[in-house]
Amino acid sequence: MTRPTAKEIKATAQIAGVPVDDEIATRISNSIGPAFEGFAAITGTLPFDLEPALYPIAQIATVSK
Repeated sequence: MTRPTAKEIKATAQIAGVPVDDEIATRISNSIGPAFEGFAAITGTLPFDLEPALYPIAQIATVSK
């Protein structure tokens, strides 16, 4: 998990259908960056996958144990 750059945010927003200009993408990066940096210390140590598409798999695995 790394801090998203303004370029990445701009591309993601465009794919989502909400295009933003460079200034706004930079502001978004600066505002959410500290959260990414705060979680960097525990990246990969959480006992579950944070990808929502895998929630059903995780639930089935937990129930079957």
